[in-house]
Amino acid sequence: MLLTDAFKTSTRSLTQGKLRSFLTMLGIVIGIASVILLMSIGQSAQDLIFNQVQSVGSDLVFVVPGAPSGGGFSSPAASQGIIITSLVDRDISSLEREPSILGATGEVRGQAEIVYGNNNKTVSYQGVTGNFFDVRNMDVAPGRPFSKGEVDSGSRVAVIGPTLAESLFGTNVSPLNKTVRLKNISFRVIGVLEKGGTGAFGIDQGNLVIIPVTIAQQQMLGTSYFNDVIIKASPDYELAFVKSRITSVLRQNHGIASEKKDDFEINTQEDILSILGNITSIMTIFLAAIASISLVVGGIGIMNIMLVAVTERTREIGLRKAVGATNNDILQQFLIESVLLTLVGGLIGIAFGAALVGIVYFALSTFTTIGWVFAFPIKAVLLALSVSTFSGLVFGIYPARKAGKKNPIDALRYE
Repeated sequence: MLLTDAFKTSTRSLTQGKLRSFLTMLGIVIGIASVILLMSIGQSAQDLIFNQVQSVGSDLVFVVPGAPSGGGFSSPAASQGIIITSLVDRDISSLEREPSILGATGEVRGQAEIVYGNNNKTVSYQGVTGNFFDVRNMDVAPGRPFSKGEVDSGSRVAVIGPTLAESLFGTNVSPLNKTVRLKNISFRVIGVLEKGGTGAFGIDQGNLVIIPVTIAQQQMLGTSYFNDVIIKASPDYELAFVKSRITSVLRQNHGIASEKKDDFEINTQEDILSILGNITSIMTIFLAAIASISLVVGGIGIMNIMLVAVTERTREIGLRKAVGATNNDILQQFLIESVLLTLVGGLIGIAFGAALVGIVYFALSTFTTIGWVFAFPIKAVLLALSVSTFSGLVFGIYPARKAGKKNPIDALRYE
């Protein structure tokens, strides 16, 4: 039998039972659409995270306390709840004297309830040194950032995020020079961060409160060390060289002679992007693997329906073999039917998945402010087509072989 004849015969058989064919394909449709949707969400999340990290600045270097963990943001000691106090004021002063560094700023972080009138909200706050806004390239409008003099004198001033400003003061009231209470300490609001930024390590800048580090350390946290140090590298030097100079300065300050005894870890933006890329890739693969389970279920459903079809069409198989059809002709026909079911189901699933991706993007970009990125990975489409075709072959071989091996005499006698 010619392949075109087998194709026509298979198509005719499938169209005679349109509803059953559609219900058989439904498992493949749902599976393919799920794979595409979850892979798209994973890719969009990865793009969003990368954009946020890159917006922090490509010339920044981050130093965190604790021994290097070999590929993470925090040291093993920090992950076990051990307080690391290795980064102090002396380190900031030494780093700022290094020619390859334009500026260095220390940070401490915490959470507290901020109160204005009858409005209150639990927020993250950062205590920072005087040149924080210059190092981080953060714009403050309306208002202004606080100065180094205000930090050194312990002035109770604050710069807040735009989302927090609207929550506390509303949209028609200027937050400037208003007094808020943070952990029972009064602060005068002198500025609001511009919208659209992202804090270091992905902290939501919209609800952030930034205060002088002297107040945060002495009156709120009772500490004298920094949670991290952010360094702005000079464009005249390679980041690798700047990283080596930071290492040298800190080792000298801390009296460290061997790299095995480092009590700090240095990360550039490339390091952070690499770590985040690995994490998001693993999550995307994990989500796609979960969605692929429905493909297996759909494939088993196709095998079941094809076995039923073989039983229902036993007399047809007998007649065809009686007039000269070979085992391979019968096998070819049923195998083509199986592949057609999965391939058409795959194409419908791709269209359905693309529609779901568009709906998710529209909903998130319209009703949220997270800046969701549209992503429709071509590899998801290629994977869908490959898996659907492969499923048709794998789950169609057994029913097709069973049909091809039927004895024509027994088939003609079948009732």
